[in-house]
Amino acid sequence: MRKTLAILLVICFCITGFDPLLLPGPNPGASLLAATEQAEDTSYAVQFTPEQLDNLVAPIALYPDPLLAQVLLASTFVDQISDAAQWVGSNNDPNYIDSQPWDVSVKAVAHYPSVLYMMRDRIDWTTSLGQAYVDQSTDVMLAVQRLRRMARSAGNLVTTPQQQVIYEGGYVQIVPAQPRYIYVPVYDPGVVYYRRAPGAIVAVGLISFGAGLLIGAWLNHDCDWRGHRVFYHGWVGGGWIGRSRTNVHITNIYVNNNYRNVHINRTVVNRNVDYKNLNRYNGVHRNVDYSHVNRHAGGPPSRTHGNAPPPRVESNRGREPMTHRTPTTQSRPQTQVHKETRPQVQEHKQVRPQVQEHKQVKPQVQEHKQIRPKTEQRKVTPVPKQSHKQEAPKTQEHKKGESKSEKRNQ
Repeated sequence: MRKTLAILLVICFCITGFDPLLLPGPNPGASLLAATEQAEDTSYAVQFTPEQLDNLVAPIALYPDPLLAQVLLASTFVDQISDAAQWVGSNNDPNYIDSQPWDVSVKAVAHYPSVLYMMRDRIDWTTSLGQAYVDQSTDVMLAVQRLRRMARSAGNLVTTPQQQVIYEGGYVQIVPAQPRYIYVPVYDPGVVYYRRAPGAIVAVGLISFGAGLLIGAWLNHDCDWRGHRVFYHGWVGGGWIGRSRTNVHITNIYVNNNYRNVHINRTVVNRNVDYKNLNRYNGVHRNVDYSHVNRHAGGPPSRTHGNAPPPRVESNRGREPMTHRTPTTQSRPQTQVHKETRPQVQEHKQVRPQVQEHKQVKPQVQEHKQIRPKTEQRKVTPVPKQSHKQEAPKTQEHKKGESKSEKRNQ
């Protein structure tokens, strides 16, 4: 409801051009957005596998259709089931049930105390059944039909003085065989859905019945198997409805046009359930485990929001989007940087030939070094001077010789 109001306010703002962000003081636009997000966060969705649903509906799959319809609807009103069981336990007059402030489906179940007490004693199972019907009503109805076909194929689901089994169009219907009384079947889900061993004695006791219970105006719902839904019949129709109609006292408490829209309590999906307690209901599929039921935030948009989820679940639920977004935003720039650096590495590889060319220049340096001996030869050029210096003494001696010759001549 809060989410719907918030959306309507946003639409009004858009049509009138009014911008709530321009108002002074606290930001009303942010408050409106926060209220919308809070409304969205208060809903959950629970998803069961087909095997889990088979085990879940196995204890009631063989109930007569009008009683099964009321049980499915009443399972969404878990708190009222507990209150009704307490009230019925302390009041022996069923005539006062109609005046109680419970949903019409809970009032209907309250007329059959054994069913009411069973739902009260298995509160986790009842809550899970209600959650499954809110989010997976079609799957629940299909699971019931699977189990009925199994029991029928095994020869354990047949017409008796207490019930009429009708197989038509691939669907198995179970309706009251008597116009005034309805019987609640008692059976073991671990046995009734499986075929008997060859040669075994027909097990008449696989499905037993207690005393007949009165059919009243409170059985105002039935199962539409083709449409996979529970519907309000208002005591108009044929079959078992036509047979019992003359024996039912019609009152506006149960026959009312307001029930044409079938009411369920969608906030049951927000209730905390210890799903491990469902592991005991494994009569059909032995290896099915409920420890990891897929329960996540954000159910269908049309769901009515109820109580806020437990803090433990809320904290876990708030971390998942953050954990998912953080690596995504960090990884993208890293990838881009990595792509940008690759051309630089290639350019570095292209520079390598220049380095090789530089190495080729080295021989020129070596040739230059080889020229150095020429310089040394040039330095040798003064050698004649040294020879001249050596000749100087010879000249002196020659002079001495000349001087001696002159003296001799003298």
